[in-house]
Amino acid sequence: MILKTLLVTSFLGWVKSQESPGMTAEERAVIRDQIVEMFDHAYGSYMKYAYPADELMPLSCKGRVRGQEPNRGDIDDSLGKFSLTLIDTLDTLVVLNKLDEFEDAVRKAVKDVRLDNDVVVSVFETNIRVLGGLLGGHIMADLLRQRGERMEWYRDELLHMAIELGHRLIPAFNTTSGLPYPKVNLRHGILKPQSRTGTESDTCTACAGTMILEFAALSRLSGQPVFEEHARKALDVLWERRQKGSDLVGTVINIHNGEWVRRDSGVGAGIDSYYEYLMKAYILLGDSVFLERFNVHYSAIMKYISQPPLLLNVHMHNPTVSVRSWMDSLLAFFPGLQVLRGDLKPAIETHEMLYQVTKQHKFLPEAFTTEFRVHWGQHLLRPEFAESTYYLYKATGDPYYLRVGQSIVEKLNTYARVPCGFAAVQDVRTGTHEDRMDSFFLAEMFKYLYLLFSDKSHVPIDIDDYIFTTEAHLLPVSLSTTKAPCPANNTGTVPVSPEDDLFSHSCPSTETLFPNNPTFAKTIRDGYKYLTGVGQAFSPLPFREFELPLPDKGIEPVEFLKSMGISLSPLNEILSGDTNGHKEHKGVLRVKLVAEVSQTAEEEVVPHVVQLISPPFLGRMVLTAGPAKFGADLTKQEHGVKGSIVKASPYTACGPVDNAMEIKGRIALALRGDCMFAVKARWLQQARAIGVIFIDHHEGSNSDETPLFQMVGDGDSNEDITLPLVFLFSREGALLTAALEKHHNVDVVLLPKERQLGQDKTEKPVSVNIKLRLMEHGEVEEGMVKSPSLELVMEKEEEEEKLGGKQSQQQDCTQISQDDRTSTCSADSP
Repeated sequence: MILKTLLVTSFLGWVKSQESPGMTAEERAVIRDQIVEMFDHAYGSYMKYAYPADELMPLSCKGRVRGQEPNRGDIDDSLGKFSLTLIDTLDTLVVLNKLDEFEDAVRKAVKDVRLDNDVVVSVFETNIRVLGGLLGGHIMADLLRQRGERMEWYRDELLHMAIELGHRLIPAFNTTSGLPYPKVNLRHGILKPQSRTGTESDTCTACAGTMILEFAALSRLSGQPVFEEHARKALDVLWERRQKGSDLVGTVINIHNGEWVRRDSGVGAGIDSYYEYLMKAYILLGDSVFLERFNVHYSAIMKYISQPPLLLNVHMHNPTVSVRSWMDSLLAFFPGLQVLRGDLKPAIETHEMLYQVTKQHKFLPEAFTTEFRVHWGQHLLRPEFAESTYYLYKATGDPYYLRVGQSIVEKLNTYARVPCGFAAVQDVRTGTHEDRMDSFFLAEMFKYLYLLFSDKSHVPIDIDDYIFTTEAHLLPVSLSTTKAPCPANNTGTVPVSPEDDLFSHSCPSTETLFPNNPTFAKTIRDGYKYLTGVGQAFSPLPFREFELPLPDKGIEPVEFLKSMGISLSPLNEILSGDTNGHKEHKGVLRVKLVAEVSQTAEEEVVPHVVQLISPPFLGRMVLTAGPAKFGADLTKQEHGVKGSIVKASPYTACGPVDNAMEIKGRIALALRGDCMFAVKARWLQQARAIGVIFIDHHEGSNSDETPLFQMVGDGDSNEDITLPLVFLFSREGALLTAALEKHHNVDVVLLPKERQLGQDKTEKPVSVNIKLRLMEHGEVEEGMVKSPSLELVMEKEEEEEKLGGKQSQQQDCTQISQDDRTSTCSADSP
């Protein structure tokens, strides 16, 4: 009952908002109908042009079938030839009250979808999208059948498919640590010669820690404990491997020995849903150990990572050190999780920061700097910002969040809608599209937007009875009471933190979480209203005050600080008139800190080139490339780096290189994706390549439409990487690989664009020494006529000097040539 109360009370804000003058019921109805029309356009386009393919290619108006389109690296690991978008959309159809379409979709899934395909897929993506989609679809179908209104023919077919898929994913957990392999072959499992997987050694924290909701639900619904056991084991390992001093986890971990591979810690990509699933596993399963672990992690996050309104990445072993100056868009889910936690103030602050970024760039860029500039301009129609907007509206009832939701709807229609659906934005700075509409767009975006603008009467189910998975699939919160825990699925307790607060072990209080004050959220937001400079001229952030307890006796406070190497500057102009609320404490010195975000210029990216110099190209094919912030600096190498090119195997180069003998002494080609650039560079350097050309896996990207960027490292020291590295966009990369396939032996040179071979050089001007001297008219210096020279002669104009030095209107110029002839001309002659 406590768990259900958590969700029920969250609707107090919703109910109150129906009377809010901020947006009328008629306005909400118009936007809700617009959302339904947009969904019909997206889903209808998929069914018309793409089904039974996994995804729709909205620019090509056709389905994306794995193996038939250019390989996109790890992105394609979501595709398993199992009609991904259809499965992922099942329970969205119910939420949007499209019950006829839902019944038809279930029939198609049962009839057409096969799960035994010989294809390697991501364990994480397949779990949250396909297994979660089958479970959500089954729960909805079972509910409608029980009501007796429809689905009478349904006999748990989706649940049986989910059980089959669960058994096909289980082999991934066959490791010594219990952490799952990142990939599995649906037909052959792991390690078999025909499986083409099992050589991986690393996985991301979120990949291993985002299984418990789906796997536990599958165990409870099927009565087979094996799924929940494996998911719990993986969570136990991650908890045990946390850094005990900081209580933070890293981003990438070795699945065999449990050692951290990447030690940067944040709440975005690579970690995000691990934290989400700890909290939601407590809500779904009622096991307090998950909440206790979450609270320990959350305290660490708020201590080290959360710097409202920013969410930084820090080193897990030294959490006071920030490891990068940018944030990724996946962290936009975190304000919604903070609402579930009951920590509303930082949720409002971070959400407002994200909203200001969307107002500046139309969408959230895939990554943006702490100064809110674009770091990586892609936008994949991700739903995390809409998700947090939905949670904050439910928590506050503030119609402001309806307006935020309205802006999301308008921007999707204006900038992402195309004739055959909605297309991802390749770069928010240029507005160019990418031929891509991921399944999560239908699974999540429309679900959150529709619920944001809906009353309970508009939804055929009671949304209070369900918890959202990270893919927004619906699992019933009654699962822990209606389906008993499987044997041996109890996890040991963790020590309770002494810093636990009001919300640590109880339902958020309605009085605290939902204050009866319509200006509560606005007061918090106003401090960040012009954070990015949009809407008014930039002004510094206000100063903040902190107190330093210093000794009363002996050394004076100022001298004490000086002894520590700290000097104080007078801030009288800041402190004047600012005495309100300052308490007097003996032995306390107040220090004012003035912080200002500098409006620094964008870091200049020096264009590089990959120039093909072997026959038949002979330097005529020049491909624009981006540089790297690490590795050898090509600007310091006069003639660049020359060599023949060879594709790495595996192409993503995220592990040991199979064709090291071929790569030795050559320039390697590697596909972007699966792991960091630095990881690839190290493997290829170990194979003794002399250079690396990375090729973008985002299909259609090119240097004409997408700004160049500098590749960055993995947050750790990259001084060990000494290779020269360049980056080609997809279109330029395709030209290079096509040349390699046709001519086999292709030599290239990597160098800065300004020094490309054969480039027309601007002729250096001939140096001329001009000697000036004053001499009398007619005087010729001895020997002057032996070489060409120019002489300027200034005549004495006594009369004009007497008139105030007025310049002569007519001057003579004398040209002395080699043949000793002298000619006179006026000053304005050519």
